[in-house]
Amino acid sequence: MKELLTNEQRNWVEETWMKVQEKLSVVALRSRDKIPFWSVDGVHDDMKEGRLHCWTNGFWPGLMWLMYSATGEARYRETAEHIEEYLDAVLMNYNDLSHDVGFMWRLASGADYQLTGSEKAKNRQAIAACHLMARFNPTGEFIRAWNPDRNGEKTTGWTIIDTLMNLPILYWASEEYEDPRFRDVAMKHADNTMANHMRLDGSVRHIVKHDPVTGEIVGENGGQGYGIGSSWSRGQAWAVYGFALSYIHTGKEAYLDTAKKAAHYFISCVCEDWLPRQDFRAPEEGIFDASAGLAAACGMLEIAGLVQEYEKKLYLNAAMKLLMTIEEAWADWSDDTDFIVRMSTGSYKVKQSHNTYLIYADYFLAEALYKLKDCGPLFW
Repeated sequence: MKELLTNEQRNWVEETWMKVQEKLSVVALRSRDKIPFWSVDGVHDDMKEGRLHCWTNGFWPGLMWLMYSATGEARYRETAEHIEEYLDAVLMNYNDLSHDVGFMWRLASGADYQLTGSEKAKNRQAIAACHLMARFNPTGEFIRAWNPDRNGEKTTGWTIIDTLMNLPILYWASEEYEDPRFRDVAMKHADNTMANHMRLDGSVRHIVKHDPVTGEIVGENGGQGYGIGSSWSRGQAWAVYGFALSYIHTGKEAYLDTAKKAAHYFISCVCEDWLPRQDFRAPEEGIFDASAGLAAACGMLEIAGLVQEYEKKLYLNAAMKLLMTIEEAWADWSDDTDFIVRMSTGSYKVKQSHNTYLIYADYFLAEALYKLKDCGPLFW
C-alpha cells in the first residue's frame, strides 16, 4: 500500500504518526486508570463510574494494544491489561451486554490474545462471542440489538447497522474453535443487513424493526441520525468497514461489492470538502462527525488492499483525503489535552454530544496510520 502513496501523503503519515506517539506516550500514563468516552475541558472522563457496560469501552484498551503492537512500549500493554480487568465485571452480567460485545472485547482481549497468547484474554473473547451468537434469531436470521426496551418499544426484533462491526468476534471464534456455527450466524446476519439495511443508492438505514416471531420487517427508526429516511454518516462508515471485514473473513464477493457501494455513497457525500457531516441528509448545518470519516477511511484502506490494481487508488486517495483533511482541521496535538480529534458527534438528537471529542475518533485515526505504516496485524 505504501508504494501507492505520493511523497506528500507518505510524509504526512510519518509526521502524524510521530505526533500520535508523542501524545499517547503521555496520555497512556495519565489515563492509565480511566476508561474514556469523551472529555471535560480536555480531560478524559471515566466510564468506570456507572457506565462500565458502554459499547465504547473497548476502544481505549484497543488503542493501547495497537500502540503496543507498533512500538513494543510496555506502558501501552500495562494500561490495556489494567482496563481489561475492569471489563470483567461486565462480562458476566447479561443485562449489561448487547450486540456491541465485539467492539468491547475484540479490540481489547482479542488484540491481547493475538499479541501475547494470554489464555485469560482468549476466554474473555470466547464468552463475548458466545453471548453475541446467543442473540441470534433463527427465524428472522438476524442478531438482535440491545436488551432493554427503548422509548417504550420492545427491541426483541430490532437490528442495527452497527452490529456488522461486531461480527469479527464470531469469525474469530469459528476459526479458533473450528466450529462453523459462529461463522454461519455471522454470515446470516451480514446477509440480512445487506438485504434490509442497504438502500439502492448505497446509503444505510440505522435501525430496522422485525417481527421477532416471523422475521418480517415491520418498520424502521432513524436512530442516531436525523430521522427515518436520513443518512447517519457513522452508520454509513460501519457499512463500509463492516462489509469489508466480512469479506476478509469469508471471501464472499457480495460483501466486498456492498462495501464498495457504501464507500462510493460516502465519498459522494464528503468530496466537496472532506469534512463529514453527522447526517448526510439532515437540514441543520454545522453538526459534524470526524469519527465517521476516520472509520470510513479505515474501511476504504482495507478495500484498497482487496480490489484490482486499477481500483486501488480510488479508495486509497479517498481515505487519505479524509485522514489528512480531518487531521488538519480538527486534530489537537497539545499535551495539555487528553484527546486528539475534535468534532465528533454521538447522536444528532443529543445536543451535548455534538462536535466534541469521542474516544473512537482517536482510535480510528491511530488505526489508519497503523495500517499505512504496516505496523502489525489487523485486530478486527
